[in-house]
Amino acid sequence: MVEKQVTKEMVLNALRSVQDPELHQDLVSLNMIQDVEIEGSKVNFRLELTTPACPLSSQIQGDAKKAVLAIAGVTDVNIKMDARVPDDGKARSILSLPIRNAIAVGSGNGGVGKSTIAVNLAIVLAQSGAKVGLLDADIYGPNLPTMMGVHHLPPQNNQKIQPAEAFGVKLMSIGFLVKPDQALIWRGPMLHSVIRQFLSDVDWGELDYLVVDLPPGTGDAPLSLAQSLPLSGGVIVTLPQQVSLDDARRGLEMFCQLDVPVLGVIENMSYLELNDGTKLDVFGNGGGIKLAEQTGVSFLGAIPIDPQVRVGSDVGVPVVISDPESNVSKILIRISKEIAAKISVGAMKQGSSVI
Repeated sequence: MVEKQVTKEMVLNALRSVQDPELHQDLVSLNMIQDVEIEGSKVNFRLELTTPACPLSSQIQGDAKKAVLAIAGVTDVNIKMDARVPDDGKARSILSLPIRNAIAVGSGNGGVGKSTIAVNLAIVLAQSGAKVGLLDADIYGPNLPTMMGVHHLPPQNNQKIQPAEAFGVKLMSIGFLVKPDQALIWRGPMLHSVIRQFLSDVDWGELDYLVVDLPPGTGDAPLSLAQSLPLSGGVIVTLPQQVSLDDARRGLEMFCQLDVPVLGVIENMSYLELNDGTKLDVFGNGGGIKLAEQTGVSFLGAIPIDPQVRVGSDVGVPVVISDPESNVSKILIRISKEIAAKISVGAMKQGSSVI
């Protein structure tokens, strides 16, 4: 008896039974299956995810392989994993910038580790293979050059400003342009002008993600940013304690008033893990989950206190680089991948295109 020859259509039909868990559509309808090749009983194809930082990539790959192996006559399946980040079109529509998605990291107050989250988020996305930029919008307190270990811009070409680069992330900050001890006493129009210049006059190139570290509060700087660059989503960082939660809620409401989708809440410095395995709630507990529940947004996770986070920030080697196997790094990596997944879902729902 002659076995039925395996065809491309048979492969695609099998893969129509596999859904992306985040987008709730099948892989074929989402145009994720590319370059199907059949060599006798072996099937090769490329599986194109919507973000290289997809948290469910292994599950999707396993489900796709299982579906194709169920075809009579198929004995081997080779899947090349790839990614093409969808573009929500917002940045191009306003400033004609080749930025697919812009993510703001904010809080209602200072001292909650917002910049630490922004830095490690950008690095995790870059490590996954995405093209990433990091914009320091905290004009009055620019800390990102120190945290990223770069203190000068590269040589300029007399055209657009060339951003600095570290750990695969392009970086721009007012900290590169002023003396370390210089106080900037600027009113709103100056802030607006500088932020807009950082967007339009910097040679970012094509970016899958621009991560923006917002200043504390709900004043001129975040308003100027939102007016200059439509944001794909915002992340709120808070401590567990009530005072921080009150301010974080104001920051969250700011995103809502500016029509910025809230991707979720991160509770930073959530607890201190002691040597005996117990946890000390230095700033209280459960506040981040409570805020998320009260406002109807996702709780992205709780990040513990770890001295290595502070050390990494001080010496310019963030913890996901200096100690990637630590518990805090693993939590930051998981949260970053979840943020990337939420950005992709939002872009796909808008019927995105790709630059």
